[in-house]
Amino acid sequence: MATIAIGSDHGGFDLKEKVIAHLKEEGYTVKDMGTYSKESCDYPEFGHAVAWAVAKNEADAGIVICMTGVGISISANKVPGIRAALCTDPYVAKMTRLHNNANVLAMGAAVVGDGLACDIVDTFLSTEFSEGERHIRRIEKIEEV
Repeated sequence: MATIAIGSDHGGFDLKEKVIAHLKEEGYTVKDMGTYSKESCDYPEFGHAVAWAVAKNEADAGIVICMTGVGISISANKVPGIRAALCTDPYVAKMTRLHNNANVLAMGAAVVGDGLACDIVDTFLSTEFSEGERHIRRIEKIEEV
């Protein structure tokens, strides 16, 4: 089974813990990149840690969580080769995997509840990239920047 790197700031800590439990129940290996408490911290540290784990092939995919998912996704996307996508429902998670071959899922703890978050995670991790020519071409253009 795949290895998933996951990280959050203090605002995403509770949801991160629930997602970790869910991933383990599903048989995934989990690399918890922090934070490890609800003590105030800075989300870029954890967005970068997850993204580097994916970029260095230490994890097959990543999940990042903050209150909105925006800041931590921006942070993850600064790492070369990372395509972090902020997903608010399973449809967006499916389409970003199919069309963008996203390798890091971002979620907002204040936006999605526990059950929806697990549905988003399941969809993201079970959807394969379409390998469509137009999608490959577009991803190559993203990587050129």
